[in-house]
Amino acid sequence: MNGLKTTMLLAALTALFMALGYTLGRQSGMLIAFLVAIGMNIFTYWNADKIVLKMHNAREVDAASAPDFYGMVQQLATRGGLPMPRVYIVEDPNPNAFATGRNPEHAAVAATTGLLSMLSRDEVAAVMAHELAHVKNRDTLIMTMVATIAGAISMLANFGLFFRGGGDNRGAGIASILAVLVAPFAAMIVQMAISRTREFGADAGSAQMTGDPMALASALAKIAGPAASRPTEAERSNPAVAQLYIVPTGVSELFSTHPATENRIAALQDIAAQMGAEPRAAMDSKPRPSSALNPLRRD
Repeated sequence: MNGLKTTMLLAALTALFMALGYTLGRQSGMLIAFLVAIGMNIFTYWNADKIVLKMHNAREVDAASAPDFYGMVQQLATRGGLPMPRVYIVEDPNPNAFATGRNPEHAAVAATTGLLSMLSRDEVAAVMAHELAHVKNRDTLIMTMVATIAGAISMLANFGLFFRGGGDNRGAGIASILAVLVAPFAAMIVQMAISRTREFGADAGSAQMTGDPMALASALAKIAGPAASRPTEAERSNPAVAQLYIVPTGVSELFSTHPATENRIAALQDIAAQMGAEPRAAMDSKPRPSSALNPLRRD
């Protein structure tokens, strides 16, 4: 089912890309847009993880360079029945994390230094379990591809504001302007349609993997404000990457690719009640660093 949804979504985004190409250059523009979209889909499929990791200047770590963090991810992957992903740390004060890769066999997970310094060990584990759940559910490929194509649509639309085709017909000119303005928003709507339900699924996957849904609820409560108020360095150059993060940054609720944090916490509380888990007292946004986890330690 996930594969079918992925195919349908990519077909919809490709059609949108072609429609915009037609608006800007008629049949020749549509053909060029189609070829570009196909090439982009193929390239992104094979290089999704490399694109995202390079965009973030992520540093790969292993059992020697970050034993606590790497060992945590290894233990979670084993619990989730997943191959061991590559593990990265991003030097960024924004407390966030993401996963990428075309399938579980070619996956990578990353956390920012801001997240690792802000959360306790159990909370970091819950966040990384959320990212591993995305890997297990095969969400990572489509999330990366949508971000790439949506970013390309926005770029082409902005280009079209200055170089739109279509002859001398005034009506065609107005239609061209409308298409240029609407296309980026259409791409964002498609992103919303796929991502919000997937975040609930990854949250539930984290709860199952760790057995502690309230650890993720506590982590979300702590990082939601700081993460949303300050975009990452990568997002400053490409806003479309915001949908990859566990908490999106710098976007309004209307155009967010994630459910409201309050709704995610409420869903996790329901899961905790079903599991008979005890509620946590630390359900506020105050950062409380823990010395129990030192993922940057080099032994």
